[in-house]
Amino acid sequence: MRFIDIGANMMDPMFRGIYRNKQAHADDLALVLQRARDAGVQKIFVTGTNLEESKEAIEAIESNNDAKEFLYSTVGCHPTRCSEFDKYKDGPQAYFDQLFQLATSSKTVIAIGECGLDYDRLQFCDKETQKKYFAMQFELAEKTRLPMFLHNRNTGDDFYDLVKTHRHQFRNGVVHSFTGSIEEMQKLIDLGLYIGINGCSLKTEENLQVVKAIPEDRLMIETDAPWCDIRPTHASYAHLKGVSEEEMKVYTRPSKKKERFEMGCMVKSRNEPCTMG
Repeated sequence: MRFIDIGANMMDPMFRGIYRNKQAHADDLALVLQRARDAGVQKIFVTGTNLEESKEAIEAIESNNDAKEFLYSTVGCHPTRCSEFDKYKDGPQAYFDQLFQLATSSKTVIAIGECGLDYDRLQFCDKETQKKYFAMQFELAEKTRLPMFLHNRNTGDDFYDLVKTHRHQFRNGVVHSFTGSIEEMQKLIDLGLYIGINGCSLKTEENLQVVKAIPEDRLMIETDAPWCDIRPTHASYAHLKGVSEEEMKVYTRPSKKKERFEMGCMVKSRNEPCTMG
């Protein structure tokens, strides 16, 4: 089968062997990307989570011939990073202008984001700051005419209300890593949005029922690598028993803990785009 991974954090230091600022093993990003190709992944959309990381992703893609027409990037500011607007040396408008300039600088940029609201991690950024700069990024989508890569975690009606208010400013969008209820999913579908799912969307039986209810023409898939893998404690794990051994060899490879890293093996608990299948 052929796949597009609509959301993967390929700039995460884990793919360079770095965990919590310490080098645990050799850089194996090239092998991670090759495993993805071998598993039928034709394109990977690299998630930009702030100005600096979005810039890093674009530079990495454009400087690597093997990445061209395989890796693409989003440009935006994650809700937990939105305090960067206020902290930027020349002020919030300058941060916005830099995002706009970056988003229009390269054909590898395919969406605005990751942006939205996240009330599970308010220790990183308060609600009002998140809402203020989420709203500003709709203008970014309007000016660039790019779709939006959206994030929502435990926000009550705030996320929905903001998206509905600004829906006229962007043409298309996907709410990635969706873990909400059927009712929440349907409201987003009614706004003309797509729903993105990964391993975190498949943890409970309730999650599985929601995913089953998503219309096929509104469903997108992602890994959110190196996070959001399917684990033995997840309700979805039981369904892997129906996958043939031959297929499993395509989508997963032998893995070892990072402390016992072996070049060519996957790393336990580090998700990869090759697991798309």
